[in-house]
Amino acid sequence: MSRHTPKVALVPSAFFDAASAREILSRTVLLEEDDKVEYISLPEYSAELVYSLSDPEPTSPVPEPVEWPELYNVIKALSGVREHNRIVASYGDGFLSLAAAQGEKLLLANVFSAADFTTAEYFLFMAIKKLQLNPEVSTVHFLTPLSGDEEMSLYRYFKSVEQI
Repeated sequence: MSRHTPKVALVPSAFFDAASAREILSRTVLLEEDDKVEYISLPEYSAELVYSLSDPEPTSPVPEPVEWPELYNVIKALSGVREHNRIVASYGDGFLSLAAAQGEKLLLANVFSAADFTTAEYFLFMAIKKLQLNPEVSTVHFLTPLSGDEEMSLYRYFKSVEQI
């Protein structure tokens, strides 16, 4: 089970020390005193996903224990994409989790705060442009369901839109 959270950072394994996980994460996100920091190894990218799922003021009760951040699912889903430009996203709870790879090289894994889907699209397009990936020859894969309008909006820019 996963949850959308902005409290996440991908760290190269060579620079990671488990004893410093909290300090590493605090360099990129604002942590509360009671935030519990954990990490997951991603050996296929020689990286560690450092995260906190603690939420001092939850907006809705979580019915089951949460095990990892949604960004982990997004990164892992890249391996199932067969195109050269691999783009996987997930949008929910006001956050866009996005990962992009070219061939076997991971180019981006990040979470963006996006109050609505239009804002999430903005971050998606900005990232694709910065990475110099051509959306006209790329498929974007979403882990979360898209409405018909959201899917059609993405089709105006991408070769294809798939929900996985």
